[in-house]
Amino acid sequence: MLQSYPQGDFPGKAAGDVMSAPGPQVGDDMIVDVALSVLIGAGADHLLVRDEDGRCTGLITRSQMTDHHQGSWYTEETRLRDLIYDRGPFTSPVMSAHDAERAMRQRALWASPVIGEDGHALGVVVLTR
Repeated sequence: MLQSYPQGDFPGKAAGDVMSAPGPQVGDDMIVDVALSVLIGAGADHLLVRDEDGRCTGLITRSQMTDHHQGSWYTEETRLRDLIYDRGPFTSPVMSAHDAERAMRQRALWASPVIGEDGHALGVVVLTR
């Protein structure tokens, strides 16, 4: 999102104006090891997670999945829905880019799904690191 503009300089811009494509999306029933392979294969930093109806349930990062592997709770059968990851609230495409940035910074997020009224991902807003 906020990659194309100087930090905090979004006069009149909505999150939908500054979002990027949603990127790779996977089902919440996917096994973590498979999801990690999808993420690596796509060369992405995160995956959007969907429920059985295709609605976005959250965003999970490579580090969150990698942390799972390092935990004593690791099992090869763990599904994404069993992990802790950001499950919202998500960004609305009509929310101002300034408000979206502020909300993400308050929640210590660097990326947030932009979700339409039907619950499907329209894109992702990303803070410049």
